[in-house]
Amino acid sequence: MFKKTPVAAGLAAFASIIIAGGCAVADAGKTGNVDYTAMTSQELAEYLIFEANGFNVDQEVQEGGTAKQRLVQDEMHKACSVIGGGKPDQATLDAVRTAAAASITYPEGGIQLGDWQKGRELAWSGFGYRIGHNPDDHGNRPVGGNCYNCHQLATDRTGGTVGPSLTGYGKTRGTSEAILKYAYDMIYNPHAYFPCTNMPRFGSSGFLTQDAIADIMAYMFDPESPVNE
Repeated sequence: MFKKTPVAAGLAAFASIIIAGGCAVADAGKTGNVDYTAMTSQELAEYLIFEANGFNVDQEVQEGGTAKQRLVQDEMHKACSVIGGGKPDQATLDAVRTAAAASITYPEGGIQLGDWQKGRELAWSGFGYRIGHNPDDHGNRPVGGNCYNCHQLATDRTGGTVGPSLTGYGKTRGTSEAILKYAYDMIYNPHAYFPCTNMPRFGSSGFLTQDAIADIMAYMFDPESPVNE
């Protein structure tokens, strides 16, 4: 079901702009023996990243390996990528949903809420896997969930609007077993409910631990949390 064709994630559109703009490079799109204008946007993206040394893709990353390995799509990325726009067909969406649901693992003893104060710090933190001249050091600070980048959470800070507002989440929804499972699943792997969503797979990717997810959920549900004031 999932096509195994490596793609330089996120740069095909960038490459399309270069081609559409006439390739603002020397010799009308040619450099050495390479003719940019003869490439598709996907070929150009992969060339710029993997062969032209336009990016420092050999830098080591926190999860092991290199930045170059981060740019190779996994099976779910590939299934959800539609070159030129549009959406995957229904069979692909169903396969993604099934695979996502199968990837979810639950804590021993069931889903529990953690510490909302720790969760508050994690929800408003983008710390974790950034690289560059000063890579994030996981030994000195916990990995954040970066939730605020897409969601409005509590009203004492300003969050994003890409995703739905989570203000008052626990107050309006309660803490039934079904609701807690839904929230856990959405953080762990949201493709189980919304295949090919833009929301990251925080749990199945290994980005967040189960303890971190429990703390973030406490921030969402605990009646003492600012989210539910």
